[in-house]
Amino acid sequence: MGKKLKAVKEKIDLTKQYTLEEAIKIVKESSSAKFDETVDLAVNLGVDPRKSDQMVRSTVVLPHGIGKKVRVLVFAKGEKEKEALDAGADYVGAEDLVEKISKGWLDFDKSVATPDVMGIVGKLGKILGPRGLMPNPKLGTVTFDIAKTVKEIKAGKVEYKTEKAGIVHVPIGKVSFDAEKLVDNAKTIINSIIKAKPSTSKGKYLKKMSVSSTMGPGIPVDVASLGKGV
Repeated sequence: MGKKLKAVKEKIDLTKQYTLEEAIKIVKESSSAKFDETVDLAVNLGVDPRKSDQMVRSTVVLPHGIGKKVRVLVFAKGEKEKEALDAGADYVGAEDLVEKISKGWLDFDKSVATPDVMGIVGKLGKILGPRGLMPNPKLGTVTFDIAKTVKEIKAGKVEYKTEKAGIVHVPIGKVSFDAEKLVDNAKTIINSIIKAKPSTSKGKYLKKMSVSSTMGPGIPVDVASLGKGV
C-alpha cells in the first residue's frame, strides 16, 4: 500500500457507513493523484448473475456526463453515414472499418451500427464482444436512429451490467466535478438500477454500495439513507 493511500485510509472510518453526499465529499477531499481521477460507484446486488433472468444490464444518460471524451465509431452506409458524421461520430464506415478492426485497430470507446450492416459487423464478434465494444440491440446501439444515439453517447451515456459476483461498477464522473454533479449522476444510475430489477430477484436488492476514486479506497454508502425515492 502506498504512503498516500495509507494516509487517506487512516482518516476514514471504513467500518462506518456514510450518506451518498458524505461519501462523495470524502472521495473528493481524499484524492491525491496527480491526474483527474475517475469516480466510480459500486453496487452489490441481490441477484444471481449466473441465471440469465437475473442479469441486470442497461444504459443511462448521466445528466452531467463522465468528464471524458468518448470516441464513437459507427458502422453505416449511405445517408446514415452522413447522419453519423453530422451528429459528431469520430469514425464512420462499413466494410473498410470491419477490415481495419480485423487487423487489430481498436482506437475507439463505443460502437453503433445500423441493423442493415450487422451481417458484416457480426464477423467481429470475437474481437469486439470480449471488450464490450460490440453493437447490441438491447443496449440501443443497433439502431437506425443514429443521430440521437451518437449524441447521447457523446453527452455521457453509460452502460452497466452485473459482474460474476453480482456487483455493478459504473463511472459517475471525475474528482474535479462539483460534489452536487457527482451526487446527481450517482442517483441517476441508482434509479436506473432499481428500475432494471429482475422480477425473479428475491430479498434485498441493493445490498451494499460504495464510491471510490481511481487510486482511492471504497467509501461505504448507507443504502438505507437513500430512501425509497433516490
